[in-house]
Amino acid sequence: MKTIITTDKAPAAIGAYSQAVKVGNTVYLSGQIPLVPETMEIVEGDIKMRIRQVFDNLQAVAKAAGGDLTDVVKLNVFLTDLGDFPTINQIMAEYFPQPYPARAAIGVAALPKGVDVEIDGIMALA
Repeated sequence: MKTIITTDKAPAAIGAYSQAVKVGNTVYLSGQIPLVPETMEIVEGDIKMRIRQVFDNLQAVAKAAGGDLTDVVKLNVFLTDLGDFPTINQIMAEYFPQPYPARAAIGVAALPKGVDVEIDGIMALA
């Protein structure tokens, strides 16, 4: 049985997908980009601000699913510039305690709305 997770604390879906889907104790978090939930506009500022907005959005969906970022077991990070990889590491350490989740970093040519970062994940709830 699957449960669709939604919250107004994260950006509404901009396509044919759910913010997250829970199956048993596993939650599949859809990719988040640096949209401000209240305005649905890309957050202003530098790459650090955009990455923080993405993690804030993921955290909001994780909470709506009954967990938080400490329950994340896998992240996929999509970057249009892999030169931002050290910045991802720095900011991720602010949001995740050790031990960190498994992760992939993938360089891509483009992302929705012309952003430079998108992150999705999988949570395992107790």
